[in-house]
Amino acid sequence: MYDVCVRLLHQRGVELRDIAECSVMLQKQYFPDLLIDDVIEDVKQVLCKREVQHAVITGINLDIMADKGCLESKELEDILLKDYSLYGVDEVLAYGICNIYGSIALTNYGYIDRVKPGIIGLLNENNGKQCNTFLDDIVGAIAASAASRIAHSKEKGDCCE
Repeated sequence: MYDVCVRLLHQRGVELRDIAECSVMLQKQYFPDLLIDDVIEDVKQVLCKREVQHAVITGINLDIMADKGCLESKELEDILLKDYSLYGVDEVLAYGICNIYGSIALTNYGYIDRVKPGIIGLLNENNGKQCNTFLDDIVGAIAASAASRIAHSKEKGDCCE
């Protein structure tokens, strides 16, 4: 399933490095020595979670079906193709990814969804080339979750030392 997700992301114009760059943007001020290759490993670990894989496959396939005009509901198809601002199911799917990684991931996702850095901004401004209604939120959620992994792994607590 991991390979399927990476392939789907690649087919839609997203590389793991693109996602990692968004994670670095979220964590660089806290961890200035953060290396992109290390962050790519965190992105991979997020993509290894079955719940994440299901969200990626579901969301991207809905975007693809909208592109191809294959959805039974033409009303839904129109909403997805226009990325209608009051349609929140794409964000809800992204929350499902973030919920695995806790409140830091949810907070990071909210920020990244508003700022839309890097690949997320490019996906959001696709100018009708392809439907990215779910993809931009999925990428943001993966980046936010990887950033949460970084924060948790580098946190120095005193309760268990």
